Amino acid sequence: MKTLAEQRYSKLGPKTVQALNSRSFDAYYFDDPQEAADKIFSLIPKEHTVSWGGSKTLTDLGIQERLEREGYSLLNRDKAASPEERTDIMRRALLCGTFLSGTNAISEDGRLVNIDGYGNRVAAMIFGPKQVIIAAGMNKVTKTYEDALVRARTIAAPLNIERFPNLKTPCNENGTCADCLCSDTICSYFVTMRFCKPAGRIKVILIGKDYGL
Repeated sequence: MKTLAEQRYSKLGPKTVQALNSRSFDAYYFDDPQEAADKIFSLIPKEHTVSWGGSKTLTDLGIQERLEREGYSLLNRDKAASPEERTDIMRRALLCGTFLSGTNAISEDGRLVNIDGYGNRVAAMIFGPKQVIIAAGMNKVTKTYEDALVRARTIAAPLNIERFPNLKTPCNENGTCADCLCSDTICSYFVTMRFCKPAGRIKVILIGKDYGL
């Protein structure tokens, strides 16, 4: 049986898909996470080299593990032997066939909001890879664009910093955004995607459950 939140998501999800489609994103909604994962794979040509930005949603869906099992050509920065190689892989990912990512927030009118530390994730989302596939739980959807900015800044960022306990930021110490200018900040770049050009290059897979941070 669906939870009350999931019942709401099943109503709001298709509406959000329509809003995304109106902005030339190629959007889909699935109640079932497995169907969402299968859709992601149906959109990736086997000949594409695949890379991704840091995303708990992708990890929770098992996407990276499945890519390895199914023999895709991958650019995986986490398998780099040195910091220099890791940076090189991140640069090469800007020209991959398919780039996978989560998102920090989506407004009900179809705008995507993301905050990035080094900029490699948002750079790839904007330009470079032949296509971008974004997976997001419906917990990322906010009523307004302003709410999306607030969510990305005050919810997603302080949660994401918990993945990096060695980073010395105010939010890692007290759990709340301090608009910091410290060298370890993960909030260097704020990017809003309000329209997809060329049409359909960015594909958004919405999942009717809570996924990601």
